[in-house]
Amino acid sequence: MTQPATTHPIARKHPDELLVGLVSISDRASAGTYQDEGIPALRDWFGRALTSPWQTVERLIPDEQPLISRTLIELVDVAGCDLVLTTGGTGPSRRDVTPEATLAVGTKEMPGFGEQMRQISLHFVPTAILSRQVAVIRETASRAALIVNLPGQPRAIRETLEGLRGEDGKTIVQGIFAAIPYCVDLIGGPYIETDAAVAPSWRPKNAVRAKPTA
Repeated sequence: MTQPATTHPIARKHPDELLVGLVSISDRASAGTYQDEGIPALRDWFGRALTSPWQTVERLIPDEQPLISRTLIELVDVAGCDLVLTTGGTGPSRRDVTPEATLAVGTKEMPGFGEQMRQISLHFVPTAILSRQVAVIRETASRAALIVNLPGQPRAIRETLEGLRGEDGKTIVQGIFAAIPYCVDLIGGPYIETDAAVAPSWRPKNAVRAKPTA
């Protein structure tokens, strides 16, 4: 079922707690025809990848462009999310309108995210070029958030976020999450720290926060 709209800001339990909006976009899952897999996969991934505090605000909605846009606005402007990740609705079919709804609420487009996601997926399937994922920054008078469209399948979500490694453990293609903590820094969000074994992140040296001494 579609979750009710948030009508108030989400309280942070820590100044650097990341507020993540997770939006699964599917006509059938939102109608209860089958179990949504996107949000559970993302929640599990964040539990493995982040070492700094975080909490989620979750939505399961159908492929309706005005509803998708309203949901993204609500998660950023009202709930106060720093990062919003969507799954589903990015293909070429008539009902796939997530990119259009995302672009409609953004103030800056971030094309590198979509380019990198397709590069990762092309290692597995040639139809990756049919994916239309986009990313944007949404800015208001007081804050900003990063919104990224992800694939719909749990395995593709993980590969897109983490990237690809060879049998020797060396990185073949960087995952998109490597750039997200620094992007969130630049737009005024909380300081995100990750488990490098799952999702290494990159910042310039002058942006790395010193570890507290015992």
